[in-house]
Amino acid sequence: MVKHEFYATTIVAVKRGEHVAIAGDGQVTMGNTVMKHKAKKVRRLHEGKVVAGFAGTAADAFALFERFEGKLEEYHGNLQRASVELVKEWRLDRALRRLEALLVVGDKSGLLVISGNGDLIEPDDGITAVGSGGPMALAAAKALIRHTDLNCGEVATEALRIASSICIYTNEEIVCEEI
Repeated sequence: MVKHEFYATTIVAVKRGEHVAIAGDGQVTMGNTVMKHKAKKVRRLHEGKVVAGFAGTAADAFALFERFEGKLEEYHGNLQRASVELVKEWRLDRALRRLEALLVVGDKSGLLVISGNGDLIEPDDGITAVGSGGPMALAAAKALIRHTDLNCGEVATEALRIASSICIYTNEEIVCEEI
């Protein structure tokens, strides 16, 4: 099994009811040098009905965004089906298998983490995080959901802000998309 350890990014996603928010920081790191502060790692897809964030190399992630958006079109916006088909293609295609990225995708029906290992994970509690600051953002989001009345966008943003105060590969240049 390949171990995914992506530095220079943190993505956190929170789903509550039919609302989902994905937040990502803006830092891009190469080795021990910050190369960029305001990268946008979260975006809306499929006419704004799906939100996605990536951890991993930018070029690989953009290639996956494009493929995933194609699957969403092919399966008429069905998040589960598009995700399953992307995972199957990712595992079987020789060029795709070399891509080093993880996607977190969500819409009003669900929230998923997609990897090139064939992983397609739906979190039990509607909260997930990936990347170098993922564990810190995940813990913060879980606590915020349990102990505050913040909406999912506010939870995702604050969880990422907390992670950025701990993880050296995560900054406070946060982009949050909510649907």
